[in-house]
Amino acid sequence: MEGTESRSGTSSVVADWSLVFWTLCSVLLPVLITLWCSFQRSRRRVLIQDIFRKSKHDWHYTDLFGQPSYCCVCTQHILQGAFCNCCGLRVSEGCLKKADQLFLCKEIMMRSNGEAHSSMPHHWIRGNVPLCSCCMICKQQCGTQPKLCDYRCAWCQCTVHDECMMECLKTEECTFGEFRDLIIPPYYLSTINQMRKEKRSNYEKVLPFCRKHWMPVIILANTRSGNNMGETLLGEFKILLNPVQVFDLSKIAPAKALQLCTLLPCNAVRVLVCGGDGTVGWVLDAIDEMKIKGQERYIPQVAILPLGTGNDLSNTLGWGAGYAGEVPVEQILRNVMEADGVRLDRWKVQVTNKGYYNLRKPKVFTMNNYFSIGPDALMALNFHAHREKTPSLFSSRIINKAVYFFYGTKDCLVQECKDLNKKVELELDGERIELPNLEGIIVLNIGYWGGGCRLWEGMGDEPYPLARHDDGLLEVVGVHGSFHCAQIQVKLANPVRLGQAHTVRLILKSSKMPMQVDGEPWAQGPCTVTITHKTHALMLYHSA
Repeated sequence: MEGTESRSGTSSVVADWSLVFWTLCSVLLPVLITLWCSFQRSRRRVLIQDIFRKSKHDWHYTDLFGQPSYCCVCTQHILQGAFCNCCGLRVSEGCLKKADQLFLCKEIMMRSNGEAHSSMPHHWIRGNVPLCSCCMICKQQCGTQPKLCDYRCAWCQCTVHDECMMECLKTEECTFGEFRDLIIPPYYLSTINQMRKEKRSNYEKVLPFCRKHWMPVIILANTRSGNNMGETLLGEFKILLNPVQVFDLSKIAPAKALQLCTLLPCNAVRVLVCGGDGTVGWVLDAIDEMKIKGQERYIPQVAILPLGTGNDLSNTLGWGAGYAGEVPVEQILRNVMEADGVRLDRWKVQVTNKGYYNLRKPKVFTMNNYFSIGPDALMALNFHAHREKTPSLFSSRIINKAVYFFYGTKDCLVQECKDLNKKVELELDGERIELPNLEGIIVLNIGYWGGGCRLWEGMGDEPYPLARHDDGLLEVVGVHGSFHCAQIQVKLANPVRLGQAHTVRLILKSSKMPMQVDGEPWAQGPCTVTITHKTHALMLYHSA
């Protein structure tokens, strides 16, 4: 009996330990597997990044390709892997190193051997051709088979079937396709480099190497603007153009990027700024620096692809209120080619603190869009403070506008800027203006304000002088509060039109008030604000 009890006790202990063991295995094994996978993944990523860093390709890794893709080395169908932003190669992770050795990327500079060229050989890339592309030989659709097939030229974007690819096409000269007038050919930069070594600056003689109506474009993209589309656009522009023409403003300043203009023919360059109004102002400031350096003959004309939140300058110049990928990049380049040149007034805003004339230097800003004091500046100030604390939350244009709406609604209830007319004095061209009961004053240079509202026009039911962005005149309006601003935006009310002037002077007599210049807000104590004409900028107007 005792032996039986002893055996049952021992078996129960064994069962308990067995249960503990298997419980530990069930808990620890997934953890160990997860840690091992994480270690292998991080190790693999380090190896991939090392290949990326040493490669001449502009490789980027993706967890999922946006369209059916095939590895250019093993020809297998792949869901994830690496792609080159310049030539369009796509490879699996395992074939990355081999692809880097086998395939050349687009050359940004090419030896010209001292000879004049007007074209260069095609750079054929096999497989992963764009959807709905047609063969340049038989005019039939390419890329229809579920495998790595057909060819695409990395420069002219022409496609050709495997069976239509003849030996002559492999050596045939490429004419750079539809965007030949916008592309900087690789041999052009080599020729210019040789001329600089020989201390020759007559670059116009190189122009016949390209085309009669050559208007090279420089792309300046801010990857941090608005809805974070800049990264995608950089890749798409590098595919269509010479990668040397495409700059990421988060990595290189506009002043440095624009020095490329000095290697190109005078008065021929066009710049496409991909970003918000703040990015455009940054680029225009860099262009003003070129004037100071004596590089005025190289000044480019500026087009805009609106990626910001408000985009009022872009709207004024016909480029739209915001870009979300609805227009193909090819059409954007066509619009840049067809756009007309216009002038944009730029203004100097000088803020001199009261009582510190001899102790502090006045603040000086450059204005392209508008200056304001009152509720809209308060909204911008609150938005700016919130974005500084948590920048990751403000990556969407819709979220940004929702935050503006929240602060506008809050100000309708609080009315922090009331009785502004008692705190300020306004002079237009030296003439004192009697102010009615107001909460805000806005000084306009362009037609649009507040994310798409034509503020000077209001409802359009009253006669008013014409407002232009190139006439050397500013439009000055008043608003009764945030609710009045909202009514104007939906055309239910008119602004208080205070007049037009070449020079505006505003004196803040007491208290601290929110102010802004082109969306850059700050809180300002008693001061004198003087707005005078500074210069003109050469812009491009899209009339479609």
